[in-house]
Amino acid sequence: MASHPVPERLQISPFLVFYLVMSMQVGIGVLGFQRIIANFAGYDGWISIIIAGFVIHGVMWAIYKIAETVDGDIVTAHEYFAGKFFGRLLSSFFILYFMLYMLTVMRTYIEVIQTWIFPEMGTFWYALGFLILCVYIVSGGFRTVTGVAFFGLVLPAYLVLTFGFTFKFSDFTSLLPVWDHSIKDIVMGSYAMSLTYIGFEIVLFIYPFIKNPGQSKKWAHLAILTTTLLYVVLAIMTFGYFSEGQLQKNIWATLSIWQITRFPFVERFEYIGIANWNLIILPNICISLWAASRILKRLFHVQQRKGILFIAGIIVILCSLFQTRASINILNDYTGKIGFIINFIYLPMLLAAVKIAKKVKKQ
Repeated sequence: MASHPVPERLQISPFLVFYLVMSMQVGIGVLGFQRIIANFAGYDGWISIIIAGFVIHGVMWAIYKIAETVDGDIVTAHEYFAGKFFGRLLSSFFILYFMLYMLTVMRTYIEVIQTWIFPEMGTFWYALGFLILCVYIVSGGFRTVTGVAFFGLVLPAYLVLTFGFTFKFSDFTSLLPVWDHSIKDIVMGSYAMSLTYIGFEIVLFIYPFIKNPGQSKKWAHLAILTTTLLYVVLAIMTFGYFSEGQLQKNIWATLSIWQITRFPFVERFEYIGIANWNLIILPNICISLWAASRILKRLFHVQQRKGILFIAGIIVILCSLFQTRASINILNDYTGKIGFIINFIYLPMLLAAVKIAKKVKKQ
């Protein structure tokens, strides 16, 4: 059924799926997710993160089941159960989804720079410069994008250690009593994590590019586990450091923590943290740009390089349209909601549809 076999020289080793999944999940959401989950679950928010992590393991299992059943990516899966016309119609929606994801990450990151470092910086010029770099990387092919995902995770990893500066100012007794909120509040906290967590569905788009894809399952699940633990640790550190009142006023709690980080050779560490975040959002944008241009190529037989330029051009223009904090907030909300619907509602339904189609075809 695999209509587009990928040559082995273009494929990646199974363990690299760990970096692709995790670099998509760790992005702009890390800078401010604590306030959003605390809105619903208060200091029990860390339980919400663990619940969301468990659910994502289930969705990842479904993603591999879909890919194995049709022996291909999401485009193959859509055509498998819906036929060529409707299958392509469904797949084309994912071009827009990845463009929305890129726009949200790019614009939110630019807002962080404008708020914290350069208030006068032009949105258009930064987006243009950043996306020229992304176009250059993605034009190098999927293996180059995977390399960027690897370095985008490994190089800024030291930033995790900087959160240790909060310990001497923290009071972890504020997290007690545990499970002080209703189940509904905690579940709503898990739902609020959706924007921070989305990105793992990329496996359904890169599946044909993995050598021995069956061996990559454990790496995909390990990536989700690592991300979940990272978010739990960050949330607990933040809750210990801020009172609930302070947390409500902090849009970017992670950046505020960096304000107390002091080294003899650097005064304002948050500037270094924000600059390093470039490396973390680079794989977010590159992988999404690759996925969107790949679907464009599969559906409309557009040369991938032309598709990359076309999509990047649209994102640069759209970035300039969002100027206020309120409009960027709405953009984030909608992306989170659409990501939630796709990952936790649509993908399980897609698995059911593919399984039914398989039974019908057998008969």
